Amino acid sequence: MAETERTLVTGAGGYVGGVLAADLLRRGERVRAMVRDHARAGDLERLGAEIVEADVRDPASLARAAAGCARVYHIAALFRQAGLPEHAYHEVNADGTRHMLEAAIAAGVRRFVHCSTGGVLGDIRHPPGTETSPYNPGDAYQRSKLAGELIAMDYFRSGRIRGVVIRPAMIYGPGDTRNLKMFRMIARRRFFYVGPCKHVHFVDVRDLSRAFQLAMQREDLNAEVYIIAGERAVPLNVMAETIARLLDVPPPRWRLPARPLQCLGSLCEAVCAPFGIPPPLYRRRVDFFTKNRHFDASKAARDLGFRPARSFEDEVADIVRWYREHGWL
Repeated sequence: MAETERTLVTGAGGYVGGVLAADLLRRGERVRAMVRDHARAGDLERLGAEIVEADVRDPASLARAAAGCARVYHIAALFRQAGLPEHAYHEVNADGTRHMLEAAIAAGVRRFVHCSTGGVLGDIRHPPGTETSPYNPGDAYQRSKLAGELIAMDYFRSGRIRGVVIRPAMIYGPGDTRNLKMFRMIARRRFFYVGPCKHVHFVDVRDLSRAFQLAMQREDLNAEVYIIAGERAVPLNVMAETIARLLDVPPPRWRLPARPLQCLGSLCEAVCAPFGIPPPLYRRRVDFFTKNRHFDASKAARDLGFRPARSFEDEVADIVRWYREHGWL
């Protein structure tokens, strides 16, 4: 890898993109961090990143972002938010992927690693889910991410640009905010189960960053999809009991039926969204309990040499430790 080559990381203002960009900088790479708001890139700028403001919905801004780059990690995405219409997700996660690929091709980018999601498999009917399992997206976000993945694969297969797709399991790690509420509810003895305990499969963000880099380095691989997941999937009650043990609180005991809470979550979102009010209960948070998310990451182990660096228990312990040290629990 030539020292003068630049690497573009889109979505560098977010959790995953920020961790990846910081890791690349620590390895000595020249990183251009693409963000929508420069104010969110202070830490990366201090590490030596070149910051560029751009938006995947604005092709002109992407041309500036990609200029002079040899590699692109496309992490930018619109995650689930209450009240957004389906086309808003499609504009970012599908059309935005096409725009980024076109900008990369025009700039002469050599390799493109695209971040999809294990959510394109939805509720996995015959676990563990693999790269060949049938698509089963369950919401607007997952449908838009599937569309983006298919667009990226079409470009790779056509030979216009080389690259691969990474499908992460559910992402967590030190500094994660998406799963913070679950840890807090368990710490405050307010967590409860909804329906039967399905399997959940997480991936540590530090492992995910390493998997992206392994995929970038394997320039011989093209038009492949790789699931990246942690050491093992566990039933949700095992996850909650592990967190409770590390927090030195009793494990959760209460269990509520899923269907009434799903209906209530949908109703809350429908009522609150027109007024811009965060609903007290989200349908997607209820659905978290009802879907089987158990993945097989053996293809990534075989082709990329990827293996989780820590056990499931050690990952959760690291997160609890980080939350406590930063006063989040």
